[in-house]
Amino acid sequence: MAEVIVYEAPNCPWCDKVKQFLKENKIKFKAINVAENQKAAREMVQKSGQMGVPVTDIDGKIIVGFNEPKIKKLLKIK
Repeated sequence: MAEVIVYEAPNCPWCDKVKQFLKENKIKFKAINVAENQKAAREMVQKSGQMGVPVTDIDGKIIVGFNEPKIKKLLKIK
């Protein structure tokens, strides 16, 4: 099973969409609030080059925003 990390922030509707999509497809993931965790925020920027959320890390492959087709492809969801 893929390791999935969702870097998120409070009041982020796209973060909620990513998490809801993963839950609907029974994908286990770890959500990290970058507003509360500065180390994770730096890690997210280092991985993605982006300051905005959501950033999803699927086995080291980075998706910025909610890109359903790319998430499906990386997680092999039909």
